[in-house]
Amino acid sequence: MTLKIFNTLGKQKQEFVPLAKGKVKMYVCGPTVYDLLHVGNFRGAIFFNLVRNWLEHLGYQVTFVYNYTDVDDKIIKRANEEGVSASDLSQRFIQEFEKDFRSLNLKVHEHTPKCTDHMTDMVTIIRALVDKGKAYEVQGTVFYSIETFENYGLLSGKRIAELEVGHRVDPDPRKKNPLDFVLWKPAKEGEPSWDSPWGKGRPGWHIECSTLSRCYLGDSIDIHGGGIDLIFPHHENEIAQSEAVSGKPFVSFWMHNNFIQFGDEKMSKSLGNVVKARSFMEKYHPEILKFLMLSVHYRSPLNLDEDQIRQAMVGLGRIYSALQLADRILAQATSESKEDKKFRTTLAQATQHIDTALNDDFNTPAMFAVIFDMVREFNGFHQPGKKISGTSYDQAKAFKEWIKSYGQLTALFQEPADGFLRGLDKILINAKGIDVKRVEALVAERQKARQNKDFKAADKVRDELLAMEIIVHDSPTESTWEVKKG
Repeated sequence: MTLKIFNTLGKQKQEFVPLAKGKVKMYVCGPTVYDLLHVGNFRGAIFFNLVRNWLEHLGYQVTFVYNYTDVDDKIIKRANEEGVSASDLSQRFIQEFEKDFRSLNLKVHEHTPKCTDHMTDMVTIIRALVDKGKAYEVQGTVFYSIETFENYGLLSGKRIAELEVGHRVDPDPRKKNPLDFVLWKPAKEGEPSWDSPWGKGRPGWHIECSTLSRCYLGDSIDIHGGGIDLIFPHHENEIAQSEAVSGKPFVSFWMHNNFIQFGDEKMSKSLGNVVKARSFMEKYHPEILKFLMLSVHYRSPLNLDEDQIRQAMVGLGRIYSALQLADRILAQATSESKEDKKFRTTLAQATQHIDTALNDDFNTPAMFAVIFDMVREFNGFHQPGKKISGTSYDQAKAFKEWIKSYGQLTALFQEPADGFLRGLDKILINAKGIDVKRVEALVAERQKARQNKDFKAADKVRDELLAMEIIVHDSPTESTWEVKKG
């Protein structure tokens, strides 16, 4: 089965063919570490974790580089405000990012280089660009000359003649062209700096990723990822730098995830609608953040609002409730397991559908649709009160293994089902303002009515609980309750 990826360079889906058979070199722009990251910053981390896992599932050996930008104007500004060194500040927030990353249970990258560990490499590449006539120095600042790179604008679809000085383009009068960008900037008082042939200074942002990609993956790589906001000028500039130095194509496949929005507005600090990932995970759960990110196709905007969060909780609740049912069947089964060939065939067909979806530019919404179909199928076999048979055991075992296999790909569905559902109830209880003591009193009242065979009274209490969005589950020995998820 062929994997097809939408390539930003070409604006169409293309069959994925690696540069070297069986191996994939992958680079994704990581965070600028001066603060806790917001939820939008983690869309790429969560999605490209799936990309890497799927490639490995297909049999590729993946080398994944995810960098830290640890020298930057924002880092320097905050460090000065706090009276600490830029290196101490950036190291602190690298540790904070990695704490959030672990909370999400994402797979660790092969390399997570810091820019400041590769200053000599950056100077070497900049010097090469100057020597080739692709860059020029003015008063200690080195600029890249975009007019020397014939394909500038090919990735973004922008034409040099039509571009104007504006957002994220510095109108420095020393430039030969207003769109020329900085490779090296001279040191300012109170800023960190490094030695170079052009005097003490530090690199521009764009040269950092070109250098780190080259150091760890070589001149040409298979996949480069990032948010769509990086297409221009960052990734456009990376291409210009990298290909001017090596004389080789830089990236085969460019992949870009879309923004997170609140309603019709992009999440941004200027609008004051930024939500830190850690705050979100503490209020809800890392599973909910991951499910939200993957429930929408990566190239589509994701609206992050209460309705979307509620839908994510409903979806996760359905899947984990089915896993909880499977756990109970596996724990209670007493008869010998008997293979249900029909159900296993259905699972195999579902696997084929998911394989098709993920091979079609990582169509995660289609993947989840298949998973929900299988949840309904499994639940349909196990109505309350139905005797657990050997076939039931086989169905539960096969279903749980199947769900867990896709959980490993997506970093989802690995939590203990009982514990996760209890946590989900707590979130919903707080969100809905449910009076837990009142609920427990009503459940006890209903249980007593059932014991007294006063089923009319028991039904009346059940209806009162349903009006509070509480669902009661009865067993021969007890009644338990949960908050309605859908």
